[in-house]
Amino acid sequence: MNYNLTKKSFSVRGMHCASCVRVIERALKKVDGVSEANVNLATEQATVGFDSSKVSDQALADAVSKVGYKLVVDEGNGGDRDDQGKQGIEKKRELNDLKKKVTVSLVLGGFILWGSFPGVMQTAPPFLQNFFIQLVLAIPVQFWAGFGFYRAAIPALRHRTANMDTLVAIGTTVAFFYSTFIVFFPGVIRGISGIGELMPYFDVSTIIIGLILLGRYFEAKAKAGTSEAIKKLIGLAAKTARVIRESREIDIPIQEVKVGDIIRVRPGEKIPVDGVIVEGESSIDESMVTGESIPVDKAKGDTVIGATINKSGTFLYKATKVGQETMLAQIIKLVQEAQGSKAPIQRLADVISSYFVPIVIMLAIATFVVWYILGPAPAFLFAMLNMVAVLIIACPCAMGLATPTAIMVGTGIGAEHGILIKDAEALETAHKVKTVVFDKTGTLTKGKPEVTNVIARSEATKQSHQKREIATGYANPRNDNAVDARDDILQLSASLEKGSEHSLAEAIVRKAEEEKVKLSSVSKFKAVAGHGVEGYINNKKALLGNRRLMDKEKVDWKESNKEIERLESEGKTVMMLALRQAQGKQFQLVGLIAVADTIKESAKAGIQSLQKLGVEVAMITGDNKRTAKTIGDQLGIKQVFAEVLPQEKEEIVRNLQINKSSNQQINQSTNWLIGNSLRRNTVAMVGDGINDAPALAASDVGIAMGSGTDVAIEAADITLVNKDLRSVAQAIELSKKTMRTIKLNLFWAFGYNVVLIPVAMGVLYPFFGILLNPIFASFAMAMSSVSVVTNSLLLKRLILKAK
Repeated sequence: MNYNLTKKSFSVRGMHCASCVRVIERALKKVDGVSEANVNLATEQATVGFDSSKVSDQALADAVSKVGYKLVVDEGNGGDRDDQGKQGIEKKRELNDLKKKVTVSLVLGGFILWGSFPGVMQTAPPFLQNFFIQLVLAIPVQFWAGFGFYRAAIPALRHRTANMDTLVAIGTTVAFFYSTFIVFFPGVIRGISGIGELMPYFDVSTIIIGLILLGRYFEAKAKAGTSEAIKKLIGLAAKTARVIRESREIDIPIQEVKVGDIIRVRPGEKIPVDGVIVEGESSIDESMVTGESIPVDKAKGDTVIGATINKSGTFLYKATKVGQETMLAQIIKLVQEAQGSKAPIQRLADVISSYFVPIVIMLAIATFVVWYILGPAPAFLFAMLNMVAVLIIACPCAMGLATPTAIMVGTGIGAEHGILIKDAEALETAHKVKTVVFDKTGTLTKGKPEVTNVIARSEATKQSHQKREIATGYANPRNDNAVDARDDILQLSASLEKGSEHSLAEAIVRKAEEEKVKLSSVSKFKAVAGHGVEGYINNKKALLGNRRLMDKEKVDWKESNKEIERLESEGKTVMMLALRQAQGKQFQLVGLIAVADTIKESAKAGIQSLQKLGVEVAMITGDNKRTAKTIGDQLGIKQVFAEVLPQEKEEIVRNLQINKSSNQQINQSTNWLIGNSLRRNTVAMVGDGINDAPALAASDVGIAMGSGTDVAIEAADITLVNKDLRSVAQAIELSKKTMRTIKLNLFWAFGYNVVLIPVAMGVLYPFFGILLNPIFASFAMAMSSVSVVTNSLLLKRLILKAK
């Protein structure tokens, strides 16, 4: 069976409420071959997972068309400048059409209101008081401006579903045809209703349509502001590139750049695509992608990011990623997916909205029946107007927009500040985090350790407890034997580590290259995870690693323990080198190498920011206890997990999530927890390496450094492109403020309907004689959705002030 799973996003036209979302999702999921469908009201996008061997884009469009909406199949996924341009033109055209309909509806409705509303109709010209003239003025409003309501409502009713358009269509149609019957058959209406003096209600139907369309116009304008981040990101891309082809420099459109092209960038120009510098050097402003305001110095061999700005110097670089593979394109895609995803809190609104419209229709019918039977004279008129008010006042749009608009603004703000949030669920969960666990190497530290000490130990000096040490910056004279011994240790260690990808291995190999030490060939090389490396050099088996490796191979290292402890107390990682002769059985310790990694400038400030938010901070590392504690003390971290094997990181995260008791070893053989237990089980993990991926995936919120591996970034929920650890606290704070906005939006959306629907039904009339005019009902309904979008946009100002 040929199964080809495809995931695509499509623009959807005609959605106005949460009920619309449910109707479209249901229609898409009914298509054979569709595995998932997620529709977002705020972005007006449908993300569909389907088997492309069974389902075509047109089949999806047809399914959506049958329920009264339009799914656009001839657009890209939104990451391309041209696609965005087309969508922008289409949006502008729709907004202009809507503006025309609003203007016509309110102007004609205003004339009808002037000629029919008691108290002001006496001032109107006689022709406006004529019922036939009012009918003529109402027809274009009802069937031209209001055509969109019928276009969505009729197919929905045909498929036994209902949405906000259904409510508006029923309410305005009842008012319009009641008024039309008064114009043509006044006697019949008088006989049915018992009303002496009949008055049409064309003003109700026209003003309602005008006000609802006005609300949609304001809503569309406001929603455009929620997607501002995407527009800014797309606007960053360069339009042309100066490439070298056939020994000539030519300017070509950015779309024509290919992988492998050599591109020249001059001062002040944007870098077209991602690549690696092959000639020259410069200072590059990467703030538009990373949020870091300080320009970064770049030289030959350094990577450059497309859309960043070359501040000074001219250089040539080789294109490595183009089109949808560039970092900017990936950021845009990630932000779009996040903005189109649904937060768990939205499920409540979705469930309620699925029942909302049918319930409102039943309440409207009940209102008509009760008023017609029990209401005062003219009972029919009271019953009809109150029924229309119930249909019009109900607003599922506010519920549908409450969550996605806030998510759009929140994820957009994050992207502008170098915080990429993968989906809405991550943004929601982050505000609950009470514990953040940091990996040490490459996360809290720069991940570029340097060799600080090389210590050679001969058998003679070992017996007399004398050591010969050559440390970086140590100027005391040494004899030739000491130098030779030290070089031997560096040469053997670097030869072993040549086959390893660990950052400590890179530091040792780099030190050997700097000192022009010739490396030896190694056979039977083996990397022992969490322990070190081993191999054969000149028929001698060599070991380089930590205490665990030495203990495993029964190497006696106790004689050097004081020296090791001294180096570890300085925050250095110590590796021991042991050799075994070709015919020998015992390993002998022959030297020590100490490596130190520099703590990132933002590490301490980032941890302090988390602690100010009341978040517990822990560090996890494969380093020994003493080195780990030293680093923890420097950063103000009380909870430190040391000597952790890569495969144990996930286990520790899970133990923290279930509140593992204090002061106990997670694994009795190796792991060690310094300090008290962490009290809360909502855990975020911050890491950058391949070995962090399982822990990132297991945590409630996985946060990857932008400089980390692709595997770590893929496993994470949030990626810090700016590589600034202060952004961890900012991401949590962003989540808290976004959730506060969502809850306020939902409170308003639910509260509005819970309070005003009973008022529209007339519950206040027996006590205070108050009834809700359908015109005021339509105004309240239109403004409710606008207020939700506006409140979400206020989030942007609050976050920027906090920043």
